[in-house]
Amino acid sequence: MPTVPSPAVLRFDAAALDDAEALVALRIAAMRESLERIGRFDPQRARERFLSSFDPERTRHIVVDGQRLGFVVTTQQPGWLALDHLYIDPAWQGRGIGAGVLAEVFREARALGLPVRVGALKQSDSNRFYQRHGFELVEEGEFDLYYVRPAD
Repeated sequence: MPTVPSPAVLRFDAAALDDAEALVALRIAAMRESLERIGRFDPQRARERFLSSFDPERTRHIVVDGQRLGFVVTTQQPGWLALDHLYIDPAWQGRGIGAGVLAEVFREARALGLPVRVGALKQSDSNRFYQRHGFELVEEGEFDLYYVRPAD
């Protein structure tokens, strides 16, 4: 079983257009259990939704010890920093990588003087993760819950 990485080995690499298919596969693997839980697992729909908004300039690979284990996408919006995507390979979840990524997102938001906003699929374990890291529920949609972490 992989060991927990120290924050010193976590880095972010720029994504490229030709990374799209690998990122889609990772997204589907990371979301599969949550989507199945609510009866909405459709790999084709997940693929199309991601590719329709994929922007390599806003996408960063999450790299630990030289291995790509996930990706993060943020977008500056008027009034907040949107955390559009944060996916970790399921084999590496629960090992502190997501917390390390959030620490970087929070640094970016702090530098901009903005709160961070994120959406999470209802019944997904990610809801507890975001709440543990200071996000507060602000809105509920048909399939998603929306959270904001106030600016520091």
